[in-house]
Amino acid sequence: MRYLSVFILFLFITSCDSSRVYEDYYDLEEAFWHLDSVHTFPFQIEDTTRAYNLKATFRNASSYPFYNLYFQYTLKDSVGNVLQQQLKEVDLFDPKTGEPYGSGLGDLFDHSFVLEENYKFQSTGKYALSFEQYMRRDTLPFILSVGARVEFVE
Repeated sequence: MRYLSVFILFLFITSCDSSRVYEDYYDLEEAFWHLDSVHTFPFQIEDTTRAYNLKATFRNASSYPFYNLYFQYTLKDSVGNVLQQQLKEVDLFDPKTGEPYGSGLGDLFDHSFVLEENYKFQSTGKYALSFEQYMRRDTLPFILSVGARVEFVE
């Protein structure tokens, strides 16, 4: 129930965002991100004259056992061509103090990381951002959700 309340509050806060083109989350079953789970977020681009920021969003519990997170993201076009692919490492906690980064409520923390800044799409149409975890564990505990955000550059 607490997770649902936090999620509804987050949706309410972000609902008045004029720069947002696309934003969605996938809640991970039982707060485990499995190594073989690829989470894909399809979105539509209508305007190729504008630049976009592509972001990854994660929600974790304070019980997450590491200070960082390795993940790979892939950006594909409508026919499956890979436009961008990169392995990223991001910090969820300060490595020295253990203090959590991101915005938090209770023991839950939301993080947003820029994947591509000022990205120009070559054509209108459907695209997809995919995420997979690249930690050294088959099952990564206390990651509650994975998300994607596409926004206009202001």
